[in-house]
Amino acid sequence: MPHIHPDVQAVLAAARAAGSKLFETMAPQDARVAYEARRAFLQLPPAPVAEKRDVTIGGPGGPLALRLYRGAGTPEGQPLPCLLYLHGGGWALGSLDSHEGVCCTLANEAACWVVAVDYRLAPEQPFPAAVEDCAAALNWLAAQASKVGVDRDRIAVGGDSAGGNLAAVLALMSRDGALPCVMYQLLLYPAVDLAITGGSYGDKPTDGMTITPATMRYFLDHYIPKPSDRVDWRASPLRARTLAGLPPAFVLTCGHDPLEAEGRAYADRLAADGVPVTTVHLSDHTHGMLTMSKVVGAVSPTLAFVGSKLRDAWRTAGAGATAAEHRGAA
Repeated sequence: MPHIHPDVQAVLAAARAAGSKLFETMAPQDARVAYEARRAFLQLPPAPVAEKRDVTIGGPGGPLALRLYRGAGTPEGQPLPCLLYLHGGGWALGSLDSHEGVCCTLANEAACWVVAVDYRLAPEQPFPAAVEDCAAALNWLAAQASKVGVDRDRIAVGGDSAGGNLAAVLALMSRDGALPCVMYQLLLYPAVDLAITGGSYGDKPTDGMTITPATMRYFLDHYIPKPSDRVDWRASPLRARTLAGLPPAFVLTCGHDPLEAEGRAYADRLAADGVPVTTVHLSDHTHGMLTMSKVVGAVSPTLAFVGSKLRDAWRTAGAGATAAEHRGAA
């Protein structure tokens, strides 16, 4: 097996010593409790931000909770760029709290608003409920931009893992005119091909890592139990007919991650279809590392670099053609 970073080795050893159960051995409700409980051991307290507030909007399945963060040092009362952030957790786990550290750090590093979405979770609300909630949040953000203090022309979508999947889907919907225009997509170890076949994800072993092929199959069976739905581009953006005309992208992948191959394939397709893309590959790290700030030293510099790319995107917004000028069919 390729080299594993010592910090990751320490995380895995601590999990084994504590007898941590694999998510796929638990009912989703129990897995959610375990996922939230691990936050105290894995994450530093969220960095202070200039402003934090919760709002509730009307969603397709009922009230939809959002959490807004304004980066430290940003001016109050002036329109700021905004990242709509969609949390990871296999579409079955995660919350506004589970990814607050990531959201606060990105708000500060990118000098922007970050709006997090508490979308509906599977299996209680399977595909496409999460897509519909995230789409509703983007519609609300665009419509209320001036009231919130957001620069309507500088809205990006992003997320990690399952959230990266949802962000990629929103970017496709935006390109095709189904949603307001977004100018950047931030995809952090994203799941982009839910129709993957065979007994494993690629030929690189990931047994003993934070997630494995078995974990992914567990999540997929809950989120999208009907196999024929998994080829839908709203589930598998890698299977969209073309990625041309999408906004510029940042794609992060990790070596010890069953999602590595599809994430890298998505970045390659973006580039091949003429989309500006920045790729970062951490060969010795594992899935979910960005929510391990207390124990993985690479988290802070990685998020700082992500923030710098967002700041560059805010700075150059409007310099090139927008997605709206390149409408294409997914």
